[in-house]
Amino acid sequence: MDPTRRKILKAGAAATAMAAAQGVFAQQAGQGGAAGSVYVKGPVRLHYQETGSGFPLLLIAGGGLNSTIAGLSNPFDAIGEFKGEYRCIAADLRTANAGQSYGPLEIDRPWDAFSDDHLGVMDHLGIDKFMVMGFCIGGPLIWNLLKRAPNRVVAAVLAQPSGWRPEMPTLSYDTNMAGWGPDFVKRHPEITMATVDKFLTKMYRNNPDFVITVTRDFVRSCQNPVLILPDDIPAHPYAVAMEAAMLAPKAEVSMFPWKEPKERIPLAVRQIRSFLRAHRPASS
Repeated sequence: MDPTRRKILKAGAAATAMAAAQGVFAQQAGQGGAAGSVYVKGPVRLHYQETGSGFPLLLIAGGGLNSTIAGLSNPFDAIGEFKGEYRCIAADLRTANAGQSYGPLEIDRPWDAFSDDHLGVMDHLGIDKFMVMGFCIGGPLIWNLLKRAPNRVVAAVLAQPSGWRPEMPTLSYDTNMAGWGPDFVKRHPEITMATVDKFLTKMYRNNPDFVITVTRDFVRSCQNPVLILPDDIPAHPYAVAMEAAMLAPKAEVSMFPWKEPKERIPLAVRQIRSFLRAHRPASS
């Protein structure tokens, strides 16, 4: 091959590789222009992202078991709204089919496995105390964090939280068996639908009630400040959100509905901002 042509081909290959690498980096950057990082512990690999500065704010996107950082754009841009005041930290759930995280399905302790992940990322970043805001599945996950680490969670915002409806007792199990499990098995051929069934049964059917991860007695005794923004769709029961707000001694609740018409969303965001500022440690 002609030496000049060889140099041109090499230069082109290098440029292509560089462009590909930049594309991956840009894809990982996601919202707010922050590059993604990876936290590894044993078989667990968690893709997480930090954006902004200030007191730490853990963000948990909606989307159920498919919760990813990208989901924090709905129903409003959570990172964009709060990165100016807080060190926003978010991660793809280990179960998310569209995410970059992975970990085993811990059949005997599914909710605690997720809490291990969130607390593990905070430990990895050297963060002791933090605030948390979660959407949808973030509701049960936050209650579990409040149970596991009450002295670390300064305040919590539960937006459109998931809960259990007695009139639709198998809704979350059925939805995930049909809409999440088959794709997860395709991506992870070492997992069978029988394993998925056991995992979802433990998550949603063994002790179905209320906010799923904790009891009414726990919520009644919880001393952490919480702000609840109710929704009212099958997976986000209004009655459960309001009952939790009534039981928790330091709970506040938003107007309802707060997402429709969409002109109300900025008002809800202002309430969240005021709540977080009111409970942010003075030194932050």
